[in-house]
Amino acid sequence: MFKILVINPGSTSTKLAVYEDKKSVWQFNVRHSIEDLDGFPDCMEQYDYRKSLIQKTLADNQMALHFDAVIGRGGLMKPLHSGVYEINKAMKTDLINATHRHACNLGCLIAADLASEIKGCKAFTADPVVVDEMSDDAHISGLPIMPHLSIFHALNHRATAMKYAESRGVSYEELNLIVCHLGGGISIAAHQHGRIIDVNNALDGEGPFSPERSGSLPAGQLVDLCFSGKLTKPQVMRLIAGRGGLVAHLGINDMEEAIDLIEANDEHAMRVVHAMVYGIAKEIGAKYVALGGRVDAILLTGGIAHSTYTVTLLRKMINFLAPIAIFPGENEMEALAFNAYRALSGEQEIRRYV
Repeated sequence: MFKILVINPGSTSTKLAVYEDKKSVWQFNVRHSIEDLDGFPDCMEQYDYRKSLIQKTLADNQMALHFDAVIGRGGLMKPLHSGVYEINKAMKTDLINATHRHACNLGCLIAADLASEIKGCKAFTADPVVVDEMSDDAHISGLPIMPHLSIFHALNHRATAMKYAESRGVSYEELNLIVCHLGGGISIAAHQHGRIIDVNNALDGEGPFSPERSGSLPAGQLVDLCFSGKLTKPQVMRLIAGRGGLVAHLGINDMEEAIDLIEANDEHAMRVVHAMVYGIAKEIGAKYVALGGRVDAILLTGGIAHSTYTVTLLRKMINFLAPIAIFPGENEMEALAFNAYRALSGEQEIRRYV
């Protein structure tokens, strides 16, 4: 039996799980408030804070550090193919020096650190956020020096798509799907026969705004803001990812709190949430076009998919496009664990990052 520790740092939480082979035996979600993270100007500075929290949580729950593998959510390194990768020095170097800063960069670093303290323990990652299978058309923007990048919730996208395919008794490669990860960040992708041919850059400001990201912004106004002298570059980047979206409008990053405001007759909260859902629907429409209108299903996943209010509103806008299936929450922990198990058991090739 293989014992596997799963670590998944997100923008507002650090999720932990322990699996024995393919069976989950323990799960824990450490939530981070805006106040918790405001003391760290750069998310990479959260390393010691998050690692200490992980160690304390494991100790508090009598989880001894005896694992065959530690697998962390993949971060913002070089574009690569989907699959399982053993964390090596090249990967750690690229994550530490990454231009794009996000909490997911910490997943591999903490996993490798913890695994190094355990005799015979492997450190893995799988389907990191930089999986890039986009078409040439999707990559090219109006400026050659600024191509569209593939940065999104690849792990949950692929896990959700495969779970849906299994439920229909077909292979993932047989289907055309639009998968919508609705969480702290929102990514919406066109999956064509097992390949993700188009997706918004969920980190850098493409697509709809989300609980804490600005989404696409008027380019001219953004340039004016950058050269106004009022904000530094890190402050502007923080507005795009971290302090944008619902946080900018309502001061909160929790969808349940936003719905509570609406139910308390807060008209401003209602307008902002409806605008966010409208943006999600428009992005789904764009991916419908990317697939030539041949879409087997639209899959809604991520934390916001738990929100009946939000899902009902979104359904009204998109139900004429294709059948809709809901997969509330994230399949990332299970997907990471299963990838680690297959790698340990020899069922799946372990790729080398270079």
